[in-house]
Amino acid sequence: MADLAKEAASLHRAASGLRAVGHHTAKPLQEFESASQDLSALGALGSLLGAKDDIEEGMTTLAKLTKQLDEEWETEAKFLGDVCDAFDLIEVLLTAAAQAKKG
Repeated sequence: MADLAKEAASLHRAASGLRAVGHHTAKPLQEFESASQDLSALGALGSLLGAKDDIEEGMTTLAKLTKQLDEEWETEAKFLGDVCDAFDLIEVLLTAAAQAKKG
């Protein structure tokens, strides 16, 4: 039962870490998305005008992928939390069963 408690604690820490990712990436992602709309320095260079659109599209795609990763990590964090709760419940049930055998 001690192994289940260790696993549950480990999963809980992992879930908490995954939930915190969005807090750390929100501001840089917003700044990155803003920068993708302001590529005026590249636009001033005639030979790079075509590249400006490609760069803007690439930055937009990266921002969307980052948001999707954040959503996936949140889902994973919820799943880990659910598994952690299940381990806690199993430990309670095993402890109760062991006490019932003794008593």
